[in-house]
Amino acid sequence: MSEAIDQRYPIGKYQPQPYSAQQHQDWLNDIKFLPQLMENAVLNLDEAQQLTPYRDGGWTIKQVVHHVADSHANAMIRFKLAMTETNPTIKPYNEGAWAELNDVHELPVNISFTFLHALHARWHSCIKNLTGEELQALTVVHPEHNKQMTLWHLLGMYAWHGKHHTAHITSLRERKGW
Repeated sequence: MSEAIDQRYPIGKYQPQPYSAQQHQDWLNDIKFLPQLMENAVLNLDEAQQLTPYRDGGWTIKQVVHHVADSHANAMIRFKLAMTETNPTIKPYNEGAWAELNDVHELPVNISFTFLHALHARWHSCIKNLTGEELQALTVVHPEHNKQMTLWHLLGMYAWHGKHHTAHITSLRERKGW
């Protein structure tokens, strides 16, 4: 008998990894290719399907897509702050409240896909030449967690984040037979 997958974390929770050149390249590829991966996950879903929560009490597919665009816009800003300032304090945001704003409910997901393609191209270009030493030395302070975080940690977290939310969509599709 197979174990039931936690629908909140279909790929598991983020697990920080030690630096390696291979992990570095893998995570850069995750950033580079996420928009297409997520767009493929939503391909051919109609409006009713996009308005289906990925789990009981969870966001709809539409909210998930718009959330990733919001989250990753904040991520790129956080990276740029770390690259241009000394240990800046980043601004948290209420992602649950953002997921209820009018743009999320009114605009189709293709708006966020267009945004994600452009955002990830810029983000990848901005960070692709950072060395392992730079990724481990450049930091931000997250006041909500009262914690200093390296760009290495954030790179891994956002690489995971994109795959995590894509898996919300693909696992719902599998369960529903879409």
